[in-house]
Amino acid sequence: MRIHFSRATKILAGSFLAASFFASGYVAGQNRFGQPKTILHVVELKWNPTATDADKQRAIEGIKDLAGKVPGIKNIWIKGERMQPRDFNAAYAIEFRDRDAADAYAESKAHAAWELQYVPLREASVSIQVTNP
Repeated sequence: MRIHFSRATKILAGSFLAASFFASGYVAGQNRFGQPKTILHVVELKWNPTATDADKQRAIEGIKDLAGKVPGIKNIWIKGERMQPRDFNAAYAIEFRDRDAADAYAESKAHAAWELQYVPLREASVSIQVTNP
């Protein structure tokens, strides 16, 4: 038994299929992102003119060591790609598991020891913390 469809039915079915393919492609192409509850601590640095390249490298590399000593640090970023204001020279970011971990970092002996080495090398710094509600 052969089923015959009218021309209008074929056009309607074709239009429906085309719209379905378009909609599925549109949905698949949408950006998907999350809003984690972690805390990002972002610091931008302007080095003191007397700081040597070796001093600067040790200060930035010290963040890796610091991350291993302070519980609750999830990730670090140690290479600044684009600075604003432009006369700043370096940047780093630390991702904390939560507010308690960020607070523990700020009060830790490891952070205090790192800052003793780092503070004389900086002329200025800007620091922000970012999280989601």
